[in-house]
Amino acid sequence: MPGWNARNIPDQSGRTAVVTGANSGIGYVSARELARRGASVVLACRSAARGHAAVVRLRAEVPGAKAEFVPLDLADLASVREFAQEYGRRHRRLDLLVNNAGVMALPYGRTADGFETQFGVNHLGHFALTGLLLPLLPADVPGARIVNLSSGFHVLGDLDHADLNSEHGYRRWVAYGRSKTANLLFTHELSRRLAAAGSAVVTAAAHPGYAATNLQGAAPRQEGRKAAVRLVAAGNALFAQSAAAGALPTLYAATAPGVRPDEFFGPRFAMWGAPVRSWRAKWTTDDASGERLWAASGKLTGVTYPSLAP
Repeated sequence: MPGWNARNIPDQSGRTAVVTGANSGIGYVSARELARRGASVVLACRSAARGHAAVVRLRAEVPGAKAEFVPLDLADLASVREFAQEYGRRHRRLDLLVNNAGVMALPYGRTADGFETQFGVNHLGHFALTGLLLPLLPADVPGARIVNLSSGFHVLGDLDHADLNSEHGYRRWVAYGRSKTANLLFTHELSRRLAAAGSAVVTAAAHPGYAATNLQGAAPRQEGRKAAVRLVAAGNALFAQSAAAGALPTLYAATAPGVRPDEFFGPRFAMWGAPVRSWRAKWTTDDASGERLWAASGKLTGVTYPSLAP
């Protein structure tokens, strides 16, 4: 595994992949490299302008690539349902779902459905999307995968099951850490339920370490903190690895032979380096916590995964 890079991605011909947040950063690189290896890639993005531009760019970088844009706003469950319906109209099956999109350390806000923004976008939107698309992933043939993007910052907070939407106090970095814990708990519980159902679908997780993307500067730009925007840009230029390097753990989890359910991959040196199995906090593999998050997520989103019994 050390030294693994995009050239090691196996042939993806005949496979269809959905990558959320694929208009830039880790998501764009993931979509591009999957397309380079022959996959048909759906770029699921909130902005139509950026989504279409990303498809044009991808096709220019990978001549002959099979890529398309379908709108998806993870902060709006109606949009999530519309995306799943549109995908089902265009495609009969799905081989790979990369739940990449996310927000980080934003000021307090709410999604269209009233959820705290970070928990709503980073976890609940992807929970609903995965459940709606799961029937299209072949459960009886090995090869289908779901990859959830977490972060090393999950260590900032275990879930507060009594306050999932931060209604009794909001600290932006703690809320971000909890949303990333939710990504790992979701991976754990989904893996357990798929195994119990006898499904061949593998669910794994990844984190990019410290990669230079638009994610770090989003909150300062939103708040008009120009000095902070400049500081983030300088930090990215001096210390971060590229988005291409940051995408490698995702691509490994998505394509490498032998990936097992509930594995978690990240850079070799925590923030930089080739993908390896990553350490994770013990609370991200707690069965009881995973079951509670699953039940709450189903109740909040209305997506219940009927094929996966407890």
